Amino acid sequence: MTKKHGFASMAQNTAKLAGSSSAFVAICLITFVWLVTGPIFHWSDTWQLVINTVTNIVSMLMVFVIQNTQNRESSALQLKVDELLRAVRGAQNTFINLEELSEEDLNALKDKSAALAESARQKAGQADSPANIASRTKKLVAPSHPDPGGAHRFVARVNCE
Repeated sequence: MTKKHGFASMAQNTAKLAGSSSAFVAICLITFVWLVTGPIFHWSDTWQLVINTVTNIVSMLMVFVIQNTQNRESSALQLKVDELLRAVRGAQNTFINLEELSEEDLNALKDKSAALAESARQKAGQADSPANIASRTKKLVAPSHPDPGGAHRFVARVNCE
């Protein structure tokens, strides 16, 4: 693997820094200082213009930084899912690289998958009647007794055919 360079590296580091608690504290302090200096500058237009300009510039730049980071993370996640589909025996390899399909093709696949799921439910006797939906919903409700580990564990069973 090659090391990331240039904008990608800067965007990744900036996104991590901007999302940190220290960045939040820093922006709170900057805002507080700006508010405290209001009376010193007699609440002037220039005083207001400073915070407005800085806020707009930082916001505009962060849009691109966040979008770049999100695109990279989305691509990495998609590659991981594609690898799982490729490696798992019995998985539909045609689902690899679906993000490249048109919206119409994706909707057609979604409808086909929904029909297969409904067919599997009917074969298992779990048609979507109100009673069956309520029955399945009750199984997902947290137990009334506390979990000693502090976390509730839910197990979903998928019936694929």
